[in-house]
Amino acid sequence: MVSAWAAFLGVCLILGVFLTPVFWLLYGGFYTFLLFVFGIVAVLAGHLGRRRGKALGGRDRGTALLGILAGWGLIFFGLLLVLAYAGLMAGLAVLVDSAS
Repeated sequence: MVSAWAAFLGVCLILGVFLTPVFWLLYGGFYTFLLFVFGIVAVLAGHLGRRRGKALGGRDRGTALLGILAGWGLIFFGLLLVLAYAGLMAGLAVLVDSAS
């Protein structure tokens, strides 16, 4: 169940980034860090939940799998944000260099 909550919080964080672009500009690093943290928690708790579900006869293994997949999605999205930020900074550096 922890994996599902971590995945849910991460998805809410992504929605928050898209719904509040001003906060993304102000606290982008904080949001990206939280995406990684929620993603790692979701993946680890999902794997533990899958193992526990196997011991309990298959109960809640689907929720754990959802947490694993969503966790990897959050990590991937966080990496995309880091790459987008690096590309933005590189693009701005080229523009400033070509203007002078």
